[in-house]
Amino acid sequence: MGVGVPRAGLAYLLLLATTMCWGANAVAGKLAVGHVSPLLLTQLRWLLAGLAALPFAWPHLKHDWPQIRTHLPLLLAYGGIGFACFNAALYSALNHTSAINVVIEQAGMPMVIFALNFIVLRQATRGVQLLGFLITVIGVAVVVSNGRLSRLLQLDLNIGDALMLIAIFCYGGYTFALRFKPPMHWLSFITVICAAAAVGTLPFVFWEAARGATILPDLQGVAVILFAALGPGLIAQTCFIRSNEIIGSNRAGIFINLVPIFGTLFSVALLGEALHVYHVLALALVLGGIALAERGGR
Repeated sequence: MGVGVPRAGLAYLLLLATTMCWGANAVAGKLAVGHVSPLLLTQLRWLLAGLAALPFAWPHLKHDWPQIRTHLPLLLAYGGIGFACFNAALYSALNHTSAINVVIEQAGMPMVIFALNFIVLRQATRGVQLLGFLITVIGVAVVVSNGRLSRLLQLDLNIGDALMLIAIFCYGGYTFALRFKPPMHWLSFITVICAAAAVGTLPFVFWEAARGATILPDLQGVAVILFAALGPGLIAQTCFIRSNEIIGSNRAGIFINLVPIFGTLFSVALLGEALHVYHVLALALVLGGIALAERGGR
């Protein structure tokens, strides 16, 4: 039986909230430069997200403890791979390759989800879904190339692009695996995987310190950490998990391509960057592609 319109509508609202938070996180990342080092930022955001959720989750954690104990390896993998390794690979990639490369490569993440659903579960992707996905990728390409797609032919590939491939496989695999989430309260789930991510990022923090690259947060760095923990971390991840429960990973995953669009719009609004016609065109392409994919995926 298909997902009802009201429930699907809730999923769309949750996914819009998710991608808006993640788009704003791109602006926060710019504001963090020189005020807190990226891997320390990653570790502290998950630590604070878990601590923020803990008082509300405590009764549910006690109730769900049998499920947590039984499925602990899976829960650790969710946090360690989906949160910790994804962010570590993403931030490391940006040290070697351009932001344009990273955004274009991240736009391929829905294809990873499509492939895993087909290979593991034999869940086919309809042609209209693939067409919608390709339209969203064109929209992303328009915005990151500043409306000049010929710039994409000049991109150089290096180790950063290999790291970005690792990142998209980490989060694509995490998104696919959400269908196997054990039956437990959402507060228990998000708290446990945030804790797993906080622990999983410690090796990366130690590596950053060993290289002498650690930057302890100043006041602006603390503000970015708090925002990243509560908005893109706790709230956005919870919304993304719930939307996957409602409409499935194939349909939810394609919304990820809204992130660079919202990131650009927030840069215009908050950082004073100029708004151009190609920004509006890119937004229309991504929204149109999502609408087309959704029509074929119901």
